[in-house]
Amino acid sequence: MSNLYKKIGEMEYDGLISDTVPQVQVRAGTIRKLGTAATLKRGTIMAKSSGTAGDGKLVVLGTTAVSNETLTPDCILTDDVDVGTTADVATTVYTAGCFDSGKTTVKSGYTLTAADKDTLRKYGIVFKDKLGI
Repeated sequence: MSNLYKKIGEMEYDGLISDTVPQVQVRAGTIRKLGTAATLKRGTIMAKSSGTAGDGKLVVLGTTAVSNETLTPDCILTDDVDVGTTADVATTVYTAGCFDSGKTTVKSGYTLTAADKDTLRKYGIVFKDKLGI
């Protein structure tokens, strides 16, 4: 008989996910290579590139769009990701769920706006601070 009580791992709660409704959904995404290598942290809000110069890849929300490119808030990183300067990186992202906005990050110098939250809400990403319910 197998041991059904064996400990197989641990998880440290970081507070990023703040409720079970709406249900969390995870999908694949591709992060565009960077000019300077960096580690993007779990909880980073990503924007998707579109428009005539868009490539459908993800960049950190608050990144400046190039000419004829539109950057739309789209998803949140599930894990820390190392992004280099030579190749795009495949990763997993949250495309729906309830998150604590105090545990998310955007590009340095940028502030998450109400319009950003409205756009994310259309995709199923909502914000409910743990203490602010």
